[in-house]
Amino acid sequence: TAVAYCKRGRGLLRVNGKPLELIEPQILQYKIQEPLLLLGKEKFSGVDIRIRVSGGGHVAQVYAIRQAISRSLVAFYQKYVDEASRKELKDILTTYDRTLLVADPRRRESKKFGGPGARARYQKSYR
Repeated sequence: TAVAYCKRGRGLLRVNGKPLELIEPQILQYKIQEPLLLLGKEKFSGVDIRIRVSGGGHVAQVYAIRQAISRSLVAFYQKYVDEASRKELKDILTTYDRTLLVADPRRRESKKFGGPGARARYQKSYR
């Protein structure tokens, strides 16, 4: 889960109090920087974004962070700038990757009785 706080500032981006450059593993930093690279630095220069992330593994956290960044910037533009620029941001992000704004709805199916999992059943002998 990632929660982003977006306010007027000078372009700071921090995840759990640490700057983006310190996020491990190094390769996944590019995934976090996708919204920044797509929209350009000038869109982020006037805002400070603080992100609090917890739960899941490294990759899941990275995807949650990039979604939180995108959503918070779109919400900031809707509230403090104008509707036209918000629409423009939203279009850029959705044409590149829809998961930047829309969460993946798939969840774990619950286990049922009569088997070890959701769909698998216990074996039975028939002789």
